[in-house]
Amino acid sequence: MLKYHFIDYPNKIVQNISECKEIGVDTEFMREKTYFSQLCLVQISTRDSIFCIDPLTKNDQTKFWKNFLSKDWIVHSARQDIEVILQTTGSMPNKIFDTQIAAELIGMQVQIGYAKLIKELFEANITKSHTRSDWTQRPLKKEVLDYAAEDVMYLFPIADTLSEKLDKKGRLDWVHQDSASLLNPNLYKLPNKSAIDRIKGARKFYGVKRELAIQLASWREKKAIHLNRPRQWIISDQNLLNIVDRLPVSKKQLSEIKGLPSKFIANFDMSIINNVKASDELTKIHKPPQPFNEDQKKLLKKMHNMVSECAKDHGLATETLASKRELSLLIKKGSTESKIINGWRRELIGEQLLKLVST
Repeated sequence: MLKYHFIDYPNKIVQNISECKEIGVDTEFMREKTYFSQLCLVQISTRDSIFCIDPLTKNDQTKFWKNFLSKDWIVHSARQDIEVILQTTGSMPNKIFDTQIAAELIGMQVQIGYAKLIKELFEANITKSHTRSDWTQRPLKKEVLDYAAEDVMYLFPIADTLSEKLDKKGRLDWVHQDSASLLNPNLYKLPNKSAIDRIKGARKFYGVKRELAIQLASWREKKAIHLNRPRQWIISDQNLLNIVDRLPVSKKQLSEIKGLPSKFIANFDMSIINNVKASDELTKIHKPPQPFNEDQKKLLKKMHNMVSECAKDHGLATETLASKRELSLLIKKGSTESKIINGWRRELIGEQLLKLVST
């Protein structure tokens, strides 16, 4: 029978974890009706105990958060957990061990799920039937807490097993490097002009339309943040793209675009569109990207084949080393931020790729 402790006085747990260097961590949060994730539960495992901590309680949590953030975390697919903790506390842990990354680096499936990883390593099954639960509800039902506790129950055994395998392969430092990359604060900065990159279909626009797409996406992002509502509630991606495509100059023309709610039309500030249309310089700023010439195409193919062969030789997935998009950016821009030319990947294959690009 699964044993765990539900804690609604978070500071009380400090004595239980104060001597622990590492803790297993998972979170449950809600985001369906908000822009920012609402942290609803924090699960912690030590080598002999499991705790489900209620962050929605009115009881003092100051000591808990300070102690919690001072620990090294073992976590599976850490990015969203880091993000919600950062949004809640303004801080991140100093060090993490991401078991999803670790699994990938011994040659297991890319982005393998927690339940599947447990099945493959230990031939054990855990339930995933409560992923859509309302985590804001209090009191939380026993079966929901059971599910939450299972999400940290295997973290130490997984980390121990994968660390041993990685150590034998000489790759323990690899997982530490890749896990540490998730603690880069830039990953969690609120988007502004980069908000356009989240909209599928926006890449087809250039010149004035491209600038309008940037401005509308930025406006929507700011509005969603201010109201703490999902960006799609402000205006859907499709409606935003329809506005860009039509370039309306008046409320009347705006109202002729199918699908736009009347409330949106009434409240929308047309100056966002008109100011963009008034600028002649934008057609020069946002020019269509030049397609690869034949030499660049051959170079990309050669680089991708090299990466694939290297990955195969080391029992890794090709995308674990680099995607085609990353290789394309390396050719186009000589991008120094690509993972393929940093850390352990640079030593494995990155230096060879850089020599190819520079010749």
